[in-house]
Amino acid sequence: MGAMLPPLEVLRLYRPHAGTVASLLDSRAAAAPQRECLVFEQQSIGYAQLRERVGRAAAWLQARGVRTGDRIGVMSTNHPSTVVLLLALARIGAVMVPVNPDYKAAEAGYVFGHAEVSGILCSPDALPTVRAAIAALPQAPWLVLNRGANDVLPVFDDELDALRDAAVPPDAQTPDAPCVFIYTSGTTGFPKGVMHGQRSLILAGEGFVARMYLQPDDRLLCILPMFHINALFYSLAGALAAGATLILVPRFSASTFWHDAARTRATEANTIAAVSNILLRRPRSEFVPGHTLRKIYGAPFTAETYDVFQREFGVPTLIEGYGMSEIPGALNNPFEGPHKIGSMGRPSVHPDPAVQLARLKVVDDDGRELPDGEVGELVVKTPLVMQGYYRDAEQTRAAFRDGWFLTGDLARRDADGYFWFIARKKDIIRKRGENISGAELDRVVESHPQVLQAAAIPVPDALGEDEILIAVVPRPGATVTPHEVADWCRKHLAAIKVPRYVAIVESLPLTPTHRVAKYQMRADAGLRARATDLSGR
Repeated sequence: MGAMLPPLEVLRLYRPHAGTVASLLDSRAAAAPQRECLVFEQQSIGYAQLRERVGRAAAWLQARGVRTGDRIGVMSTNHPSTVVLLLALARIGAVMVPVNPDYKAAEAGYVFGHAEVSGILCSPDALPTVRAAIAALPQAPWLVLNRGANDVLPVFDDELDALRDAAVPPDAQTPDAPCVFIYTSGTTGFPKGVMHGQRSLILAGEGFVARMYLQPDDRLLCILPMFHINALFYSLAGALAAGATLILVPRFSASTFWHDAARTRATEANTIAAVSNILLRRPRSEFVPGHTLRKIYGAPFTAETYDVFQREFGVPTLIEGYGMSEIPGALNNPFEGPHKIGSMGRPSVHPDPAVQLARLKVVDDDGRELPDGEVGELVVKTPLVMQGYYRDAEQTRAAFRDGWFLTGDLARRDADGYFWFIARKKDIIRKRGENISGAELDRVVESHPQVLQAAAIPVPDALGEDEILIAVVPRPGATVTPHEVADWCRKHLAAIKVPRYVAIVESLPLTPTHRVAKYQMRADAGLRARATDLSGR
């Protein structure tokens, strides 16, 4: 890559947009119609081609009866149809609801039912789960596959190919029109639908241009799943904002990562801690010298991560940051430095200094701002904040105090304005970049006929995030083994939620109000030693 344009100059390469997703795509397609926008396997889609395909998809959706405000689900590994659907739904003012393709039927059924989706785009592999998930819904949504299969269902691309002469619906949306719901686990045990408008998606993408100094000739390798805020709001939105190229792979593969990076001539990639730490420990025979990868965004990075990726793997720039589904892109280490290894960084900025993104404070339990060095809850005020939790006014109110979003994370700020993560206040386990609700695990395990009580907590993982430990109290006179608990979880939960450690105990510590005192469990250093480690099973 040659000399880099400053982030604001990158945005000024394109005519101003109207703050809507359709106008953003239109401006990029007008400036660089033939530039590659989307790459997947052997498929390459240019900006003008994508715009035309999105227009046809919008017409097809309206012909299917999709109207402003409707929700459409997606259950698939990464695929171009997810991008086309999101952009087409945004054009007509409807909402995409992506779901983890590893979810079991009950988990997917809850999201589809809560979001009240009227249609679902899915991969053939996910179809059996989707059919089981919607079986109990009061009104079955229509289904369409994102690739061909031996089934009677229509295929998305075939449907669009049949509409070459369809009139493209006009972009009559506003920046505040909702466009995506990200379902994220919470302390209630049921996922909450985080609602984001078109403004959030666009500002997050433009902020990512500043965060990673994205250039029009950048090629962003997207290995993270498109039901995740990172892939949608950073990789996809960042590529669109820069007029760059998004390279989709179906899912992360450690054994082929470097081959994929070299084959696609990727220049930038986003990771999470588990991904970078897995790559550190993979056989060096998988590494492909001569790759063009120059920038990686992720968190947290250790000194070892910096050393190996820069010295051995030849990736000069690693940027750490912090965000949540509710507040994407809140913090990052500045691209031009200084970089403080292990920190969440400083408040993220927009390429245009007139646009303020995140403001952050560390506060005590009464909301009073704490001085540098003291630990308190991190609170955020940003135009990228969610519009609320779908159909959950109570949880939405509880997430804010005086206009500030309460992250539930404990942090401190140093004298240079960098923030440092300390611990989580909420009952959330962070594993492989996903939020896993401890309350959900408790509820599922307690549904086992031999279990009286259960409590899941995070324990440190060698890959730098959390692993799951669940303590189980059997019913009086009953017997349950750790392997039976794990098998029950495998039957009812996605694989990522299955605990690694199971401790069979006589009782759990309780608070004065008879809630399980999970903070005491976390402080019990011997609990993991007494638990059965199921990783070698």
